[in-house]
Amino acid sequence: MAYTSSLHLSKHLLLPKPHRARPSSSRSPSFVRAARVVNGAPHVNGHSKKAPNGKVQINGDGKKGAGVVNGKTHVNGHDRIHLSVTTGGGGQDGTGLRVAYQGAPGAYSEFAAKTALPGCETVPCRAFADALAAVDRGLVDRAILPVESTMEGTALRNYDLLLRHDLVVAQEINLFVHYCLLAMPGVRATEVRRVISHPMALAHCGRALARLGVDREPVEDTAGAVEMLRSNMMLDTAAIASPRAADLYGLDVLAHGLQDESWNVTRFLLLSKPPSPVAVPVDADAKTSMVVAHRGGSMAVVLKVLSAFSSRNINMSKLEVINNEGGVGEPRPPVMILDTGARGAPTLRAFPHVLYVDCEGADDDPLVREAIKEIEKFAVFVRVLGCYAADTNVYDLQ
Repeated sequence: MAYTSSLHLSKHLLLPKPHRARPSSSRSPSFVRAARVVNGAPHVNGHSKKAPNGKVQINGDGKKGAGVVNGKTHVNGHDRIHLSVTTGGGGQDGTGLRVAYQGAPGAYSEFAAKTALPGCETVPCRAFADALAAVDRGLVDRAILPVESTMEGTALRNYDLLLRHDLVVAQEINLFVHYCLLAMPGVRATEVRRVISHPMALAHCGRALARLGVDREPVEDTAGAVEMLRSNMMLDTAAIASPRAADLYGLDVLAHGLQDESWNVTRFLLLSKPPSPVAVPVDADAKTSMVVAHRGGSMAVVLKVLSAFSSRNINMSKLEVINNEGGVGEPRPPVMILDTGARGAPTLRAFPHVLYVDCEGADDDPLVREAIKEIEKFAVFVRVLGCYAADTNVYDLQ
């Protein structure tokens, strides 16, 4: 039986851990509001969200899905942190770095890269594999990869791509994904007959598109849809993309907050050649990511991995279990992992069972090292994917 299961462990699920303050810096990010209240209505990017009944409109409904309380924006009960970021990656702003991303200029991945490393130069690539290959060949310094979404779960294919390359995680960033309906200047919503975007964006906005009664056409990425719309002067078509893409391509925003779920966050990883070029400050919270591969007894291995960390008071923030050992009529390819510690040249190895693990703490912490050594005793293969500063903020494009 082939299956994929995901266990995303909330922070401090296993054991409580005292908060450690981050080191102060004169270049620390400055907090700004992404929404303000004018005459009782939240305004976002200059657009009033007040419905006739005084409630915030999301997807055309009179739901009070967002509001400003004590200077913070609340979405469906969640606090969303809005930052005007001036630094990224261990106090460096990324000036002089080239970061590859999948998509056209204006893609969410590009904005995530610019938020993490504001001074970097972004390099568009046709596919995620091309972005990783660019780092391998030394054409760029980093690649940025979306790996998790609150609406879609884990993007397993992207993790699989990472495992095939000799790259390490240098940084993480969580981006609030705000979908807008964009059209050529002057086009009205009633004139739209078709909507184009990335398949995931179309799926995330399914209910709103159903109400509009329009045809849907998937394309390679959200910014690519906007680029296609603009270059072909399509007057009966709209695109789903970010508000920044509208500014970049000079399009009108017909609707904001098109996504079915207002709380829509994507986690991105920034990858580089080893060793990681970003040092984790001594008194900063660190996170270690690893992959554990084995050939049988999935549940027993999961329990042993949990025990290895919990017995040492180490909290886990992620545990993803992959079982590609298909049964009759369910042929599934094994997960291919580049064994960077193999004698001679790195070698690709095939495994039917894989665990993706994130734990709190640096990989050079004695307790974390002990846990990894214990796991190596019963697992067929263990590879540390990176150690980096944990960033629990959710950054907003608005």
